[in-house]
Amino acid sequence: MGEPSFGERFLALLADDRPLGDYEELRRSAGPAGREEADRVHALALRARGLREQDRRREAELTALFDTVADLAALKDLDDVLEAIVRRARTLLACDVSYLSLNDDEQGVTTMRVTQGIHTEEFRNVRLGFGEGLGGLVAQTARPYMTADYFNDSRFVHTTPIDRAVGGEDLRAILGVPLLLGRTVIGVLYAANHEARPFSRADADLLTSFAGHAAIALDNTRRIKETQAALADLKATSDLLRQNVEGVQLASIAHERLTGVVLQGGSLEDLAHELHQVLQQPVYIIDARGAVLATSDSGEAPAGDELDLVTVAFGDSGTHIERGVSIAPVFAGGAPLAAVLTRSEVDDVARRILERAATTAALIMVVQRSVSEAQTRRRGDLLVDLLVGRSGAGSLTARASLLGADLARPHAVLVVDGADAHLKQAAVDLGVNSNGLTADVGERLVLVVPGDAPLEAGRRLVRRAGPGTGSVPVGRAVPTVGVAGPVTGVDGLRAAFQEAARCLDALLALGRRGDVADAASLGFVGLLMGRHDPVEHVRARLGTLLDYDRERGTALVETLEVWLAQDRHLACAGERLHVHPNTVTQRLERIGRLLGDGWQSPENLLELGLALRLRSVLRPPDRG
Repeated sequence: MGEPSFGERFLALLADDRPLGDYEELRRSAGPAGREEADRVHALALRARGLREQDRRREAELTALFDTVADLAALKDLDDVLEAIVRRARTLLACDVSYLSLNDDEQGVTTMRVTQGIHTEEFRNVRLGFGEGLGGLVAQTARPYMTADYFNDSRFVHTTPIDRAVGGEDLRAILGVPLLLGRTVIGVLYAANHEARPFSRADADLLTSFAGHAAIALDNTRRIKETQAALADLKATSDLLRQNVEGVQLASIAHERLTGVVLQGGSLEDLAHELHQVLQQPVYIIDARGAVLATSDSGEAPAGDELDLVTVAFGDSGTHIERGVSIAPVFAGGAPLAAVLTRSEVDDVARRILERAATTAALIMVVQRSVSEAQTRRRGDLLVDLLVGRSGAGSLTARASLLGADLARPHAVLVVDGADAHLKQAAVDLGVNSNGLTADVGERLVLVVPGDAPLEAGRRLVRRAGPGTGSVPVGRAVPTVGVAGPVTGVDGLRAAFQEAARCLDALLALGRRGDVADAASLGFVGLLMGRHDPVEHVRARLGTLLDYDRERGTALVETLEVWLAQDRHLACAGERLHVHPNTVTQRLERIGRLLGDGWQSPENLLELGLALRLRSVLRPPDRG
């Protein structure tokens, strides 16, 4: 077998995929006789090697392209798809920088969206008008463009913002291809290098092919998002329809329950419990003064900010839903009666139910008020006849019994001056709840209630009407109450009424408006105004000292009488009593301990002096 020819040896290099240097070395090894043949075979071998390299490169590019398309198909989020497109483009072309812009047809610009290898914010935010720069020309013409040196290429419209952004990244060679959906350009895909070297036609074809797949992936992602948005809208519509159906059903149930409360003559408590069953929330019905009229919950009653919101609801006559509560005011005849409150911020359906409950509450309260007013008129007529009428005691006692009032029980009599609508309503409520009687006699309010503590009854009435005595809001009357009792029977009531009226006259004459008093608490003035037991008055003022002197053989009462007669002069009192002034001081200290703090106030000293004088008139022989 002979020596292999140059052709065979070059084929062997091709088969072994040897480097270019081995080809050149084999060509130089040919002698002068075989030089021509060696050159010819060398050229053919290089062509064959180049074609094989080109095929390998195309195969690698196609493989990368298919991998990229597969990756893009798996992505669903638009931002992820854009990032993958730019990253793959940079990898496929082995370029320094890649980026992508999306078209805004309304404004006629293509705006940078995603970049790889870019470092400046100015470039990331650049906007290219259609026809401006390389990218703007691609977006306008739907054709790929490339340049080896952008700044020295006169084909493009150079603008200061674009050139400044490109120069800031030191870009020279740029390739831009359109992202096409049919004939519509949706954006531009770029590849760029920092060196002024051209991209090949193969690079442009590869990037164009990739851009076509990328545009489809973008469109698929957009359609997926639109489908998802449509499904979300459909679900929201379905949920809304379901909520509306449930709301109608709930409103129907609420209507039946609330109507049933009215038709069956139910109370506010019944209304609160029925509304609780519908809303599944605690319900409170509160009057204009903040008192709970009815509730479905045994927990803590509304207070503080909740009552402030009730006041606001009364002020603007509207439902309030805020700060964790919902409040619907109850009005009748333009006046606030109450408010329905629940501790949750209700939706529109529950809001309408709450407002319907407020209307139902108004109806119940108006009916109850009508019944109460009729009964109150009957009770008032009876009380007027009891106090100033001429009917016999027997018939009056029988009428009282029919209305639930037992005149054989001890009663307190209250006569009120300055009673406004709030106080009168409180008196009516107190009378009804306690089987008492209320009426306007002349210009004054009279209340007769069972009990043996007239003063406490008067104070309780004022407390129920609003703020404490002496602290009444502007525009409100200052109630002043004279009381008497306890008494029984028709005659006792009539006498107690006269006494309570005199106590009231005394309070007004003394300037003690806003006070509550009986004859005993008025002291000597009470005695003058009609109290008929002076001995009891003396005992009320001096009884402690009299008992002490009797049990211990002391002279505290005598010492007090002499000390007051000597104008509270210790030395003169001691001289009259034949004791040292220090002894007088000691006796006065003992008197103070027995009478309590404040006994030396001018008012108390006056009462003590008058009681001593009355004692001397009542029992002069033994001063007992």
